[in-house]
Amino acid sequence: MTLAVVLVEPAGPLNVGSVARLCANFDVDALRLVAPRCDHLGEEARRMAVHGEALLERAQLFPTLEAALADCRRVVATSGRIEEEALPLSGPAEALSWLQGGSSPDTPAALVFGREDRGLSNGELLQAGRILRLDTSEAYASMNLSHAVAVCLHELRRCPPAPAEPQPEPCRRDQLEAALADAEELLLEVGFLYPHTAQARLGKVRALLQRAEIRDEEVALLRGMVRQLRWASRRDCP
Repeated sequence: MTLAVVLVEPAGPLNVGSVARLCANFDVDALRLVAPRCDHLGEEARRMAVHGEALLERAQLFPTLEAALADCRRVVATSGRIEEEALPLSGPAEALSWLQGGSSPDTPAALVFGREDRGLSNGELLQAGRILRLDTSEAYASMNLSHAVAVCLHELRRCPPAPAEPQPEPCRRDQLEAALADAEELLLEVGFLYPHTAQARLGKVRALLQRAEIRDEEVALLRGMVRQLRWASRRDCP
């Protein structure tokens, strides 16, 4: 498995440096930073990175989580909370076994961690195929970012190897997002969606497709349906 650890808007350079070191500890291939709120190449980050400094220097920066996950098929996001339209929470064993069960070694899988102060939004959680919840105390569930990364990477190493005959791969994230954008445009046009409720209703559709682990050919079918429906809806327009 090719794995990318993704940090969304990290604010602490010490945390970013520590995560780079952890990536080196656990042979993680890539570190991706989404709109970092700190200098990830500054002195504090480098001091904590130690032998992970080379990986820190190679870290890729992205403006949004959607962009950071565009080339990924399997995504696990971490969270201690969840809303009804999102995916069910999974423990480390289930979520991380699924993460490494892919059959496309050249396509990266992603393990996503949220902001130190407020984690991941519901919209960001819905970009994952699984949502991982560590078994922390309900009285104080939040962990330090680098500590959470350490626990997850350790648990990943302990997971059983991927199955010999894995299930068909989910589609790439960019393909799913493009299909949803097509559908949203059409559904707004025909009046099924309204601008003030579109995000919430599309969130339910996104969760449905994530649970189904929609595949490449199914996304192509969905986009073909949307194109035909758009043509039919406009055919008799003056």
